Amino acid sequence: MTKTILRALAGETLPTPPIWMMRQAGRYLPEYRATRGEAGDFLSLCYNPDLAAEVTLQPIRRYGFDAAILFADILLLPQALGADLWFVTGEGPRLSTITTQAELDALKPKSDIHETLNPIYETVKILSAELPKETTLIGFAGAPWTVATYMIAGRGTPDQGPAHALKAENRAVFEGLIDIITDATIDYLSHQITAGAEVVKIFDSWAGSLQAQDFVDFALRPTAKIVLALKARHPDIPVIAFPRGAGDKYVGTHAATGADCIALDDGVTAEWAAANVQSQGCVQGNLASSHMVTGGQELIDETRRIVDAFRNGPHIFNLGHGITPDANPDNVALMIETVRNSG
Repeated sequence: MTKTILRALAGETLPTPPIWMMRQAGRYLPEYRATRGEAGDFLSLCYNPDLAAEVTLQPIRRYGFDAAILFADILLLPQALGADLWFVTGEGPRLSTITTQAELDALKPKSDIHETLNPIYETVKILSAELPKETTLIGFAGAPWTVATYMIAGRGTPDQGPAHALKAENRAVFEGLIDIITDATIDYLSHQITAGAEVVKIFDSWAGSLQAQDFVDFALRPTAKIVLALKARHPDIPVIAFPRGAGDKYVGTHAATGADCIALDDGVTAEWAAANVQSQGCVQGNLASSHMVTGGQELIDETRRIVDAFRNGPHIFNLGHGITPDANPDNVALMIETVRNSG
């Protein structure tokens, strides 16, 4: 029998939606924190196939999610392209910046990224062998716009201002960077699929800061190019796109990107999305991650409301964004129980 998530991605309406959770392997779990301590630091964990596979498997063992998502980070690709990458405790990632033609020209060709990324493919191979037969394995990458915002600013920013500034002031360098990331992402995800990923997801965490034609040019079109290339190489692989913060621009994103499923943040209601987005294909989402902290009857009620809103079409239950480190693991179990008893 085909795995439930693959059935939903193929457009099937299921009596009970399959469920997984963004950042389901992470700091809210004590077993993750123990393994992270064993690895020494975050990047060492990402590049250690045995430990990265272990933290990917932990939430599957604990909760029985319908999918596991590869444990890695969207900034491994910039590092593979030649950017310096390090993490500052309590503050997040830092990168060397790309803001000039000379810095752009100094990046490695896409053919050279795999030497750095081979441990990630090894993690996928381990997971493909060790996951329960009913569990779908999801690979992922950051979308070009989102990855570019980090590479231009050298860190996360509240408004992606440095990337918007470069887009306005040196369009050639900005577009060159988008193109390099796009082409490298195609190869990166293709290698994940060859290693055993059954679905891939493209995270455009900062898509919402792109307006008007920029949203089309730098959120939709690069994603569409990635999807088209992956489908040419791997015709049966479904793709999930997540243009977070898109708001009413979620409408039409299935057709504009070629993605099999659109992931929704919690900035839109499930009822609106059912009428305006799910009518065009599978959707994923969109419980506010704050409910994983607060729990209680409100978590139950919101979970039921989302399941009910999306009941008449293909739906994968998920959060509207990643689970936060202060979440209570018991609330995750309550969410899953509520979803699975909602049929």
